[in-house]
Amino acid sequence: MTVEIRSLWLMPCPEDEAFLASLIGELAARFGTPNFAPHLTLRGDTNATFEPLHEDARAAAAASQPFAEPIAGIETTQAFFRAFYVRFAVSAPLSRLKQRLDPQEAERFMPHVSLLYGNLPEVVKAPATAEFGQRLAGRAITFDRICVVRSGQDIPIADWTIQASVPLGR
Repeated sequence: MTVEIRSLWLMPCPEDEAFLASLIGELAARFGTPNFAPHLTLRGDTNATFEPLHEDARAAAAASQPFAEPIAGIETTQAFFRAFYVRFAVSAPLSRLKQRLDPQEAERFMPHVSLLYGNLPEVVKAPATAEFGQRLAGRAITFDRICVVRSGQDIPIADWTIQASVPLGR
């Protein structure tokens, strides 16, 4: 029997999702990297079955309203899934969601929305980091739903699929 790997993602509102998706597409075209849906991972790569994750998402969403987070900056690492990303502070709403949905990882929480996946040298990413830092300065992203997603490090990015979406505040 194959175990389905699932994650819980906090999703930007449709307008911000479209904006971030355009940035991801721009970077993917520039660097030849994968395209993917913009998201903030609240709980990653779990083999929990769909129903408990969906119930957790519904409970967490009911206890939270949509909220905006100011972008703290653009950062890069050598990690494939955090190669180039928008960083956020650990605000009260983000902390509450993380604590509720993934308490064992709450102390290591680094809220971010990746804009590029890949193994690119820092020297290649540096000009884009400066450019995107200027383009995104002073901007906030509004988050409005939690999704149960079939995704994971061993699932091709093109095959990641949203299995359920739960609006915040309901």
